[in-house]
Amino acid sequence: MQNNIRLGIWLMCATSFVFAVQDGISRHLAAEYNVLMIVMIRYWFFAAFVIAIAIRTQGSIRVAAATSQPFLQITRGLLLAAEICVMVFAFVKLGLIESHAIFASYPLLVAALSGPILGETVGWRRWTAIAIGFVGVLVILQPGVGVFSPYAVIPLTSAILFAIYGLLTRYAARRDKAATSFFWTGVVGAIGMTCVGVWFWEPMIGPDWIWMGALCITGVTGHFLLIKTYEVAEASAVQPFAYLQLVFATSIGITVFGEKLESNVAIGACIVVAAGLFTLLRARRVNRPDG
Repeated sequence: MQNNIRLGIWLMCATSFVFAVQDGISRHLAAEYNVLMIVMIRYWFFAAFVIAIAIRTQGSIRVAAATSQPFLQITRGLLLAAEICVMVFAFVKLGLIESHAIFASYPLLVAALSGPILGETVGWRRWTAIAIGFVGVLVILQPGVGVFSPYAVIPLTSAILFAIYGLLTRYAARRDKAATSFFWTGVVGAIGMTCVGVWFWEPMIGPDWIWMGALCITGVTGHFLLIKTYEVAEASAVQPFAYLQLVFATSIGITVFGEKLESNVAIGACIVVAAGLFTLLRARRVNRPDG
């Protein structure tokens, strides 16, 4: 595997931008139509992309789907689908800025839960960073003051679901290849969302079908760029730049949807991101062969 960190960083920046645009389109569509229907259609295209990748790289769907842990893979796929639905709902209720600011805590949740779920050791430095990061979340949420919104629990729930999904993905990687997990993620998610979303179908006007097409294209493009990112560079080297999605989403929220960046959200997000970057860098140092 090549390790072109500079190219990997540029690809991760592009990935973060595309996913932020996808979030903006999701916010627009979900404000007009049922969230479950929007995510279902998005998953249909995602599943088609996953199947195409599987056939191209693995030769057949049977080879791509081969796993000794199907229950784990199904659980992962359903968790991610649920997380996406919750997050899109958060965009509608809170907007892009506050939703992403709270969701940025997910790396801290991954670090905190890696011990009980994966049996990994988390040192005092990372526990300190986790604690500081959640202080940042409290700054964003402002519990106990008049402006606190109970809807803030929604993106926090999304972050928890995504953290568990990420940990289960790492657990699955002990026995399955990344391509196998990717295949199950798309196919299981599409099946699960179809079983639920088809009951909430709503007629969509012509212009919004164009937006729906753009949503599907950005979703596939984002995942394609993410795959390329991890092909050219180590994940630990480029992962910190995924936080740019918060910056891009904030810009879209302000310029397109007229959202306001409140001071407590900006300060809290900086604290959360700084703590998250520390945990990522610390984990990278701990995982080095030389210690």
